Amino acid sequence: MDDLPPSPAHVPHRLLGDPAFVRALRERDFTIVFAMAHDAGISFNRIAEACALKSERVSQIARGAGSVTALATVERIAAGLRIPGALLGLAAQPWEDTAVLSTESDHGDDPMKRRNLLRGALAAGLTAPALAALTAARTDVDQTLSPDAPQDLADLEAAAESYGYGYHGQAPTRVLADLVTDFTTLRPMLAVPQPAPVRARLCRTAGQMAGMTAIVLHDLGSRRQSRAWFATAARAAAESDDNQLYAWVRAREAMVPLNYGAPKTAADLADQARRAAGTRPTAAAVLAAAVAARAYALNHQSEQARAALTAANALMDRLPKSERSDTWLTYGEQKHHVHLSHAFTTLGDTRRARESQQRALELSAPTSTMTRTLLNIDAAACARHDGDQEEACRRTVAALTALPGDYRTGLVHRRAQDLYEAIPAQHHRERAVRELRDVLAA
Repeated sequence: MDDLPPSPAHVPHRLLGDPAFVRALRERDFTIVFAMAHDAGISFNRIAEACALKSERVSQIARGAGSVTALATVERIAAGLRIPGALLGLAAQPWEDTAVLSTESDHGDDPMKRRNLLRGALAAGLTAPALAALTAARTDVDQTLSPDAPQDLADLEAAAESYGYGYHGQAPTRVLADLVTDFTTLRPMLAVPQPAPVRARLCRTAGQMAGMTAIVLHDLGSRRQSRAWFATAARAAAESDDNQLYAWVRAREAMVPLNYGAPKTAADLADQARRAAGTRPTAAAVLAAAVAARAYALNHQSEQARAALTAANALMDRLPKSERSDTWLTYGEQKHHVHLSHAFTTLGDTRRARESQQRALELSAPTSTMTRTLLNIDAAACARHDGDQEEACRRTVAALTALPGDYRTGLVHRRAQDLYEAIPAQHHRERAVRELRDVLAA
């Protein structure tokens, strides 16, 4: 049955019958797998040797300080510890007697055939293949009944919630690295069968994390990557069957073309989001209406922009408290005034724009560096609309030079560039305009 050399870390048969160990295998929770193998007398060095891993990494994984996501690594662990592939959602390993690993095999639903298979497997005692067959019989039914979720899912849901609070003074690139690292830990859980409610939660978390990754990439100016991540977020949201999440993804995606010169595309995406969100007062519905207003304004459709603003305000007035917190995933008063500021500025309604700018700044935390900068650039654009080109340039230069280098790119740079390009050519030799040009070129 075993044509391979003996493994130095062959797990005892009793572990393959231990419910906690089998559950850890099913969820690919190698923190528990390695820790239980170690408790059974297999040293981390032997596990490392058998699985072609560094002993330090095995120790880290067993302490919960590391994880395993690569399929090739999972396969090496299965071979090294002599774990039947069925227990890890893999194909049968070369050393297995595949005839006894399944209670179904190619005999369909024939109870007599399955009974004979189990009797044959158990004739030699509780061997690894026999225990795998028993486990397969139990888990086939257990997975359809159990509402239990993978151990890491609750932690990942909490992580998604915490990322929703934005940068909190951290550089966008650092937030991006953390987000994507956590996002990748969803893969092994999505790769194995899960009860439908658990699958929906996994997809919802994946949609949130992919959407927030897209937001950071958008802020950093990487439009292509942002669109790709939004596409992944939309697929995950659709599979989660969460219409509000899908609407949120589409509305946030609309902000990529909105901020980078394609307002018609932005309006189309925002309209998709509005249809998905429906007429209930939800965070996604308000966001979609507000983004649509900004897109219409940029596309010189002032009547449609004002109608969308009216709809956004009406939805905001009825928005439940539970959806009014200041996060990327919800929609608070501060965020609403940020959108109103840009929409009214674009429409040339500088009085109402300034009212929203003032209120948004009052509600923005000191650490909301990017948001406060964009509001200041909106204020500068209002000065330009009112005919004061010099004040517009001075305010924009002050906003940009106050920023750390990591923030002086992407969306902030684009918004400042748009203001510069809107200044009539006859003013380009003026000192303040030249200073703005030089800052943008630096």
